[in-house]
Amino acid sequence: MASDRERPEGDESYFDPDSKGPRRVFDASLLEEPLSVLPTKRLLILSPQASVTEAMRGMQAERTGCALITEDGTPDTPLKGIFTERDVLFRVVDRGQNPATLPLSEVMTADPERLPAEASVAWVLNKMAIGGFRHVPVVDEKDHPVLLVSVRDVVAFLVEFFPRDVMNLPPEYDASRTRTREGA
Repeated sequence: MASDRERPEGDESYFDPDSKGPRRVFDASLLEEPLSVLPTKRLLILSPQASVTEAMRGMQAERTGCALITEDGTPDTPLKGIFTERDVLFRVVDRGQNPATLPLSEVMTADPERLPAEASVAWVLNKMAIGGFRHVPVVDEKDHPVLLVSVRDVVAFLVEFFPRDVMNLPPEYDASRTRTREGA
């Protein structure tokens, strides 16, 4: 039996030309899709008083590079901050801080940029490209976190449209197989 990594659920329809169901087309209309079409993970939400060690353990357990910070550590209160793997490197390790006793409030990015739940894929790409973000929180009308979009989520969404071209590449890159164009 194939593992999830070998055969992601739903791939069969892309490879089966007789598959029933709508085939999506890769075009500019994809940018107008709502963020809910992206394959996001479960949110890791902590309070500002949680330690960096708690956050890092949670990030490892959830296999995510980011935790969202709310006032009470639940999705029922407004977003206060974001803590990422970059923060671990630049605000904890680089400064010689003790992660076991260091509260997230001292190293999180407070009041991070965010998008409303009704935003489109284009908006999250804009935030990522312009702001240089790898994670963008998405909030509801009360500023409660509902999604966290990562660059990986966007890439996975786009790969859905080119499964054969991306998933069937040889295991090693072969420069001799790339095409070069001479002239203007």
